[in-house]
Amino acid sequence: MKSWQSVKRLAASAVLACFSVAAAIPAQAAEYPEKPIRIIVPFSAGGATDMLARTVGQKLQESWGQPVVVDNRPGAGGNIGAEAGARAAPDGYTLLLVAAGFMAVNPHVYSNLTYDSIEDFAPITQLVSAPLLLVTHPSVPVKNFQEYVALVKSQPGKFLVGNGGPGTAQHLGGEYLDMTADMKSLHVPYKGSAPATADLLGGQVQAMLDNMVTLIPHVKAGKLRAIAVTSKERVSNLPDVPTVSESGLPGFETGTWYGIVAPAGTPKPIVDKLHREIVRILELPDVREKFLQQGLQPVGNTPEQFAEYIAAERKKAGEIVKAANIKVN
Repeated sequence: MKSWQSVKRLAASAVLACFSVAAAIPAQAAEYPEKPIRIIVPFSAGGATDMLARTVGQKLQESWGQPVVVDNRPGAGGNIGAEAGARAAPDGYTLLLVAAGFMAVNPHVYSNLTYDSIEDFAPITQLVSAPLLLVTHPSVPVKNFQEYVALVKSQPGKFLVGNGGPGTAQHLGGEYLDMTADMKSLHVPYKGSAPATADLLGGQVQAMLDNMVTLIPHVKAGKLRAIAVTSKERVSNLPDVPTVSESGLPGFETGTWYGIVAPAGTPKPIVDKLHREIVRILELPDVREKFLQQGLQPVGNTPEQFAEYIAAERKKAGEIVKAANIKVN
């Protein structure tokens, strides 16, 4: 039988071990970051996701004194970059800029995903939410939403609408618009909004339903024509552009959202430290003004709230995908 002193020594050792583990966790966050941070963007440079990652990354770099590198991984509607983010080491040094498309829509339209948008990530915060903007090339003979619908209906399955990739929120929004307006466009997928916009400017496609951050500069330069926005109310930076709802489809609303996640298993103290700093960045006047001018509404919710939001958005997207019979592979 062990002596009372032996039992006390064992108990003391166990207590010390617990204190050591507890002390190590805050230290882990206190020391982070000690090397460069990488933000994977699953789309090409020049689009909304790229702008968001570079804006937040620059502010993180200024705050923490470590380089923040944006790593564009376009392709497969965001799946290539998402997989890279899911498989990265869960140490806080690889983050992923997430979008509604590959987090909420792709699980319902791709049969061979190698990541799970809920199980494989540790949500940090939702950065912004945003309505979509419907635009056409100036050569398209329409000036309002009613004329747009009439033109698409006159050539079912032939009117070319570009999007940032199969299964993206923009693709889903376009299909949802077709379904609601009882028309049929030919949706042309690209590896991100930037190349899709380039082809729209060149006249290779006739229209796009995409993020304002991508399209507003071209609208204000007169290179594209704004037809309608998909928000409940008109947006302040395009006050003369009507909503789809007021243009003939009452109640119609759709949009997209973006956020930051880490690989599942990233220590909570690091997730919390990232959350606090990114929310602080979202509240900076220059950042808020930049995002609002691009039609992006800053959010900055908690990791728990963001996790619940992703799950709810994934469920809602599944219902739309089923109703519209959207398939990718």
